[in-house]
Amino acid sequence: MHNLTIAEQIKGLRNKDFSSLELTQHYLNRINDSELNAFISVTSNQALSQAKEADKKIANGKSSSLTGIPYAHKDIFCTKGVKTTAGSKMLDSFISPYDATLTNKLNAENMVMLGKTNMDEFAMGSSNENSYFGPVQNPWDKAKVPGGSSGGSAAAVAARISPFATGTDTGGSIRQPASLCGITGLKPTYGRISRYGMIAYASSLDQAGPLTRTAEDAAIVLNAMAGFDTNDSTSANKSVPNYTQCLENSVNGLKIGLPKEYFSDGLDKGVEKVVMQSIKEYESMGAKVQEVSLPNTVHAIPAYYIVAPCECSSNLSRFDGVKYGYRCEDPRDLNDLYLRSRSEGFGDEVKRRIMIGTYALSAGYYDAYYLKAQKVRQLISEDFKKTFKDVDVIMSPVSPSAAFDLGSVKDPVSMYLADIYTLSVNLAGLPGMSIPAGFSDNLPVGLQLIGNHWSEELLLNVAHQFQMRTDWHNYSPADR
Repeated sequence: MHNLTIAEQIKGLRNKDFSSLELTQHYLNRINDSELNAFISVTSNQALSQAKEADKKIANGKSSSLTGIPYAHKDIFCTKGVKTTAGSKMLDSFISPYDATLTNKLNAENMVMLGKTNMDEFAMGSSNENSYFGPVQNPWDKAKVPGGSSGGSAAAVAARISPFATGTDTGGSIRQPASLCGITGLKPTYGRISRYGMIAYASSLDQAGPLTRTAEDAAIVLNAMAGFDTNDSTSANKSVPNYTQCLENSVNGLKIGLPKEYFSDGLDKGVEKVVMQSIKEYESMGAKVQEVSLPNTVHAIPAYYIVAPCECSSNLSRFDGVKYGYRCEDPRDLNDLYLRSRSEGFGDEVKRRIMIGTYALSAGYYDAYYLKAQKVRQLISEDFKKTFKDVDVIMSPVSPSAAFDLGSVKDPVSMYLADIYTLSVNLAGLPGMSIPAGFSDNLPVGLQLIGNHWSEELLLNVAHQFQMRTDWHNYSPADR
């Protein structure tokens, strides 16, 4: 059953080939046998109870298309009565008193939550090595990173221990782990999915999205995930299309832009070869390819690593040891409570970004750093606007390399460079995808698709057509 796509599992449930209870127990058994450290919490009892209810709904003819389908929830989304940690010691004991809007939406579909997946602490990282609960292993090679921060979600889908997982993408944290784990990952337009109940890292950049095996599955679950939310002031009040309706459209005549800045000396030759072979596949389908320029791409990393730390410095100020979260033992006074609770509760990377952000926002430096970074952000956005006047979709690598060894990158700045091809999409608020495109040194490589605002339908169509002609999305670590 675990080799079936979500679309196939939906048919299987409706045809009574198996029940949701059988499907759920099958995945729980696989999770129990897994050694990837992909989950922080496994909610077995709740999952089995939800599966039984789903089977009743299906039997009574009151089900939706996703009723009874299991999924894994990134541990950054609040889940009522279930521990929500954001991968941090700071929230190791936090039991959420409410559900995130996205959690409510999936519950409304009568989906089955298998558990909460491991992640870089507060979504800060590109390798899933920053989690308080230990690193996640890449199912293709357990000595490699799965990517981050949604590494637990990506590893779970790639290892076939969950058919679908939620993720968040602040600077590439859905697309990069999807690429490194050989699955499909979609970061929608900023505002398309509610952020209410999603523990904030950088509020103007964070965006939830699905990690699935196929573009078709991503379209199916995006139908349930997307939509306006009055609880989220950044949620877009736009109608949600049926994302599955345009999947079969031809890509003949599609105009593809290849940004020359994304094919620089820092790109691994094996990754570049896979990406260019994928572009040729699109050309064989009738697409037209042209070189484009995004000249301000060179400024994306410095701009992002000012804007995001500034916002995280503000967002994480609420974790002070007073009302909830980790509290140090026997504080001498209020200042000691603040100092030791935060020093002991946060990991090194989180503290590093808080300090960068606090410095950049301090008196005398705001204009020099934060304001300038926001101006650069606007220039990056203008580059995309200009380019999308000439092309329909931009294609590029997702990551400069395939998965690297656990513990091999010691320098924080070198780690930040792993996001060089993904950050601009978040700074501009655009939708982006990673789809399996091949292998380099026996490790998966993803192709990045970037669209104009609200073009998720087009991206899913373009990705689906590629997957109808290739088999990369069907490969699994078990095939090795």
